[in-house]
Amino acid sequence: MLEFDHGKTSYPLRGRHEKVQCVTCHTKPVFSNVAKNCAGCHADVHRRQMGPDCAQCHTVQGWNITVQQVKDHQNRFPLLGAHAAVQCDACHTQLATGNFYGLSTQCDSCHLKDWQNTSNPAHATSGPDFAAANCQGCHNFDSWLGAKFDHSTTGFLLTGEHANVPCIRCHINNNYNLHIAPNDCGNSGCHQSDWQKTNNPVHPDAGPMFAAANCTDCHSTAAPFTTATWNHTSAGWTLTGNHQMAPAGAVTNCNQCHVRNNYSLTVTDCYNSGCHLADWNSTATLGGAVPNHLAAHFPTSMCSSCHDTINWADGKFNHSTTGWALTGGHVVPTAGGVQACTDCHVNNNYSLTAANTVCYGCHVAQWTSTQTLGGIVPNHIAANYPTTCDSCHTTANWLGATFDHTYFPVPHYSSVCNDCHQVSSDYSTFTCINCHTTSAHPETVTVNQHAGVTNFVYGPTTCYNCHKNGGAG
Repeated sequence: MLEFDHGKTSYPLRGRHEKVQCVTCHTKPVFSNVAKNCAGCHADVHRRQMGPDCAQCHTVQGWNITVQQVKDHQNRFPLLGAHAAVQCDACHTQLATGNFYGLSTQCDSCHLKDWQNTSNPAHATSGPDFAAANCQGCHNFDSWLGAKFDHSTTGFLLTGEHANVPCIRCHINNNYNLHIAPNDCGNSGCHQSDWQKTNNPVHPDAGPMFAAANCTDCHSTAAPFTTATWNHTSAGWTLTGNHQMAPAGAVTNCNQCHVRNNYSLTVTDCYNSGCHLADWNSTATLGGAVPNHLAAHFPTSMCSSCHDTINWADGKFNHSTTGWALTGGHVVPTAGGVQACTDCHVNNNYSLTAANTVCYGCHVAQWTSTQTLGGIVPNHIAANYPTTCDSCHTTANWLGATFDHTYFPVPHYSSVCNDCHQVSSDYSTFTCINCHTTSAHPETVTVNQHAGVTNFVYGPTTCYNCHKNGGAG
């Protein structure tokens, strides 16, 4: 079989012409001077209304599939999206008569039935926004289905959960004439039943803070309507510790504090709020390190002075705020020292003042015991010591007292207090000769002279007159 290279002729074969049998065009055994225009082979269905140049619309790729068709339809109605693949006669229904002019460019001229068959919403009864002439407000050229509407143009932006809700869920009974503020969830009819069914708190009975117009104070579109969060700090009372909602804290429901749906609380102290009244009353019988708050007349407005929100039972008080800081054995509790507040505040007396907080008020028994202890411990009572115990004692240890012996250095050799202070009832008197006897200085007896001093009289305090620093001169 002979092969002929048609590409060397004035009419190269391209596209679908490449597979056409020769005799389809060369109907007669004539192979020269053949007409090169389309009409020579393709009957003019347009009846010359479109001109003799078929190639202005059609290509050799296919009589009904043409890029040129899309390219040259740039008149009043450009072919975009799905329109580019539509057969001409789908729109130009009078193709047989050659009528290609005067067609409407409105969507409903072709899609009227689609518009009439809509159900979400039913466009024909949904008001002027869904009129047949407004299709392009939601639909695009790619597909009649999958319409999208920019809800923000209504002043009500769809966010979060609202973005996925079918239109008819909000626009009940095909009502597209709603005029709702974005924060008016409860009055809109959408969430009114949710608002009425609430129980933590019961919103309709919980005061103006929970009015149906204030839903957005706690709710958002990011989560279901049943999931709400509220910034308690905005009430002037931040939730910390166990006041936080579970799981971070111990409170699981708002109504644990807002009893009987009372959300108009103005008192934020622990006792008067009603939350810790039972805890307060229980102190009357707890005993141990817990003072009886009722008997002690503790102020009910100062619970937070000792208690925190972490653990109500673990009360702590900053005693330094009273002007009398607890140190050493006074710290509660201390091994071998004070174990409870009641060790000092006997008979539940928490009205102590500076006048009765000197050591003697608590340590009178220790003071009295000095009468019989003996040894290096002076008899405080017989010596008429002042009751300013802290001159010698510290809070670290009641025993082992030290005194600033200003006028004479001590310890003097291995002496103890009563070596010099022989009169236990009067420590303003002392004697040296209890240790420095006349036998130690016999010359003072025989020649009445000591260290060159004549007429020397050896008496109890004679030594101190010259030996004021305890030394030899």
